Amino acid sequence: MTHALHGSDDLVAAGLISDAEAVRLRDVLDRYAVSLTPDMAELIDPSDPGDPIARQFVPSIAEGRVEPEERADPIGDDAHAPVIGIVHRYPDRVLLKPLHVCPVYCRFCFRREMVGPTGLGTLSEAELETALAYIARDPRIWEVVLTGGDPFALSARRLGGIAGRLAAIEHVRVLRIHTRVPVVKPDSVTDDLVQAMRRFGRAVFVALHANHPREFTPAARAACARLVDAGIPMVSQTVLLRGVNDSAATLDALMRSFVENRIKPYYLHHGDLAPGTSHLRTSLAEGQALMRALRGRLSGLAQPTYVLDIPGGHGKVPVGPQYLRDTADGQRVTDPDGRDHAYPPKI
Repeated sequence: MTHALHGSDDLVAAGLISDAEAVRLRDVLDRYAVSLTPDMAELIDPSDPGDPIARQFVPSIAEGRVEPEERADPIGDDAHAPVIGIVHRYPDRVLLKPLHVCPVYCRFCFRREMVGPTGLGTLSEAELETALAYIARDPRIWEVVLTGGDPFALSARRLGGIAGRLAAIEHVRVLRIHTRVPVVKPDSVTDDLVQAMRRFGRAVFVALHANHPREFTPAARAACARLVDAGIPMVSQTVLLRGVNDSAATLDALMRSFVENRIKPYYLHHGDLAPGTSHLRTSLAEGQALMRALRGRLSGLAQPTYVLDIPGGHGKVPVGPQYLRDTADGQRVTDPDGRDHAYPPKI
């Protein structure tokens, strides 16, 4: 395979679904975009019905079941979109979405109604100008987060042009780029792409989205090294997914993989209420139990923050386990082994 897989014919030809499954998946395939790079397709074991890479990218009949609480815009982007391409939820930072195209389409994506060939597409030059003008007008904006879609799906020329134009806005001091590309299409992380980001001339961070340790192939590790060796710090993003990474052993291996590749674990996201994704979501209690299991067995350097994006656009908050509680005679704290202690200790 040398090209991305799109649609049922490609998935059948690659042995990832059967002809009968293609028929049953027709409505799902009509509604949600499908794209799977050869780098990821080659990691899938077709003989394993629960393969964790397949669960992320290969369509499922379960996507046709939409629960009452699910919504097309689960984290409320639209409520905070003053102009096309901008989401301004927090005073000091904005999301800039120059495109809604990705090299792969994750089956759990919270923007699944907006991305893909029939989604919102790429900003026109006029729309990009309006978005940049919005950022330039607001001196509170200290950080711009490039997202989408996947900004690394842009050409190096176009990405460099955006970085350069943001550099001309004096109050924008930090540029953060959210991407899947270093693991799903690592050969796209070229020297030209790295130099394009450096046109910003200030602090640039790359936030890598990876969900399973198998995603760190030799090619992916090399792509991450190209970024870090160029002086671009990296942080991680992971979505907690049932059947993919909902075990302490898998999360442990994933977080160690990030750190070994000089990527600081940042966020473990609770699954959003995107339509047709209930089969991939855990409960908050399960997520908290997993975070508790990681505490004590995994270096503090490798601990992500477990967060929930509150539906409706109300922001992101930590929802990890609590270790300290008030009691009638003072405070009690639980250690990583589950033992209870008074704080301060009784004399």
